[in-house]
Amino acid sequence: MAEKKNNALQKPVTVSGDLEGVIGKGPMTRAQVTAKVWEYIKANNLQDSKDKRMINPDAKLGSVIGKDQISMFKMTAAVSKHLS
Repeated sequence: MAEKKNNALQKPVTVSGDLEGVIGKGPMTRAQVTAKVWEYIKANNLQDSKDKRMINPDAKLGSVIGKDQISMFKMTAAVSKHLS
């Protein structure tokens, strides 16, 4: 069987201190980061009740993605600024 190419989602990344406060210690893959951010959002009931595509960050998540409500599509870009 051919070896799978190592794509960006499977490459371990370093997580910033602010993001670590939300998802725990890295390194982890981008896919794991995304999954853990969503776990945090759901556990803390941060999705807007009227529009589930919108996230209402609490203080911890706000230090990563900004304090204002953000679309889940823009959130990924905001989180990626905390990865290296």
